[in-house]
Amino acid sequence: MSEIEREAMEYDVVIVGAGPAGLSAAIRLKQLDADLEVVVLEKGSEVGAHILSGAVLDPSGLTRLMPDWKEKGAPLNVPVTKDNFYMLGEGGGIRVPNFPMPPLMNNHGNYIVSMGNVCRWMAEQAEELGVEIFPGMAASELVYEGDRVKGVVAGEFGKEPDGSQGPNYEPGMELHGKYVFIAEGVRGSLAKEILAKYELSKGKSPQKFGLGMKEIWEIDPEKHKEGTITHTMGWPLNNNAGGGSFIYHFENNQILIGFVVHLNYQNPHLYPYAEFQRFKHHPMVADLLEGGKRVAYGARAISEGGWQSVPKVTFPGGVLLGCSAGLVNVPRIKGNHNAMHSGIEAAEAAFEAIKADRAGDELTAYEETLRNGPIGKDLKKVRNVKPMWSRWGLLPSLALGGLDMWTNTLGFTLFGTLKHGKNDAKATGEAAKFKKIDYPRPDGVLSFDRLTNVAFSATNHEESQPAHLKLKDPSIPIAVNLPKFDEPAQRYCPAGVYEVVEKDGKKEFVINFQNCVHCKTCDIKDPSENINWTTPQGGDGPNYPNM
Repeated sequence: MSEIEREAMEYDVVIVGAGPAGLSAAIRLKQLDADLEVVVLEKGSEVGAHILSGAVLDPSGLTRLMPDWKEKGAPLNVPVTKDNFYMLGEGGGIRVPNFPMPPLMNNHGNYIVSMGNVCRWMAEQAEELGVEIFPGMAASELVYEGDRVKGVVAGEFGKEPDGSQGPNYEPGMELHGKYVFIAEGVRGSLAKEILAKYELSKGKSPQKFGLGMKEIWEIDPEKHKEGTITHTMGWPLNNNAGGGSFIYHFENNQILIGFVVHLNYQNPHLYPYAEFQRFKHHPMVADLLEGGKRVAYGARAISEGGWQSVPKVTFPGGVLLGCSAGLVNVPRIKGNHNAMHSGIEAAEAAFEAIKADRAGDELTAYEETLRNGPIGKDLKKVRNVKPMWSRWGLLPSLALGGLDMWTNTLGFTLFGTLKHGKNDAKATGEAAKFKKIDYPRPDGVLSFDRLTNVAFSATNHEESQPAHLKLKDPSIPIAVNLPKFDEPAQRYCPAGVYEVVEKDGKKEFVINFQNCVHCKTCDIKDPSENINWTTPQGGDGPNYPNM
């Protein structure tokens, strides 16, 4: 903890992150005891500004939290009506029939949503119950008391680029809680510190990740089929990387179109953003988009390790929720329902502890419920799909993964629990061993360059602050990553943050942190694990309207 003098505010529970996990926890705490003091800190300029998800929502978590969500006006307006799955080749595709798929893959009863708007609505419900929500307040530091996490520092503003205090410096406040809930989403900076300090991943498989990129398009009303969802695999990634696409027909003639690339790819020449742009030129997709216009863009890392990568979720004084704990069901491409379940379960454990006059200890009841309740049941059934894909590639994993999900549905497995191998950074191969990939230039109609698209994320960072993307060793990008890996940061970042430029005959590594959409890919995929993503000052970053 720093030595700066700060005022402190005391709460029963301090929650970092106003996503589905953090807001579910806040609502459940106030449902259980209206007198509990609960605060939610959100680094985005408003609730929802940093929320990016597909999303097809399984409403089980929301129904458990608020059975009357429909009467309360929750923005779940588009039930899924049709579910398509295609295996693509360059010029066409084969529709995979739905009947061989295990029941858990069925989207009947789910809704196509903007999770940003769902979270805005949830924040209104939380505030009506008396929860304090502070947007634009980045939690930048943990506060310890002995071995326990006692709180966080939030609202620090006005640092100079070198990290010193500028003329308008505001030290922020310490927010102390009997318990601290970390719900930052994937690869949050506080969660990283907690995972390392308390060795929460000891004995677990390394966490695995994907990069999800998404655009919202308004399309020709004649081509719009509200409620239809389509997933594809195969082209353009083929054998270069795992991943695939989603196309969700939302309301108001909009479609949500996205592309996911698993970050354990080997070829450092791979350019995930360019794969997404190329995908939109597939005849099936180009026809859908023709005459339409893109209205928004964003990107976010996705936790993909599943059951065997879920860390211990409790530590002295607090818990990890949602994507901070890696609760995404990979084959279903869904994590929001589990995020909500985790918030509810943590809230119930904290309520019981506070009622018993406890504070600052480990909420072991939460760990037990997470592993044995709905989240554990959801994740255990699909635990082998991702490691199968990593080991054996797309087609064998489709067959064997489908078989394993079926047998798990019936209560047994032929495979046990397969482990993940290296982390995604270590999976990167040396550039000399792989062919460069020739990507077509964007046409400005269906496909766009990164900087043009970043403008559609409404990203903004105050330039006078210290760069929030920090190099552990500034020499590594040019001395190690460039000769060995052709410095893949130039390509894996979906926002064009990193460049290698020539200056006075020498190569230089440039970080354009103003472009950062907070996806965290650099923190995950850098082959030297040299980039540390930290939170910028509150309110900075993307301003997604309805992602």
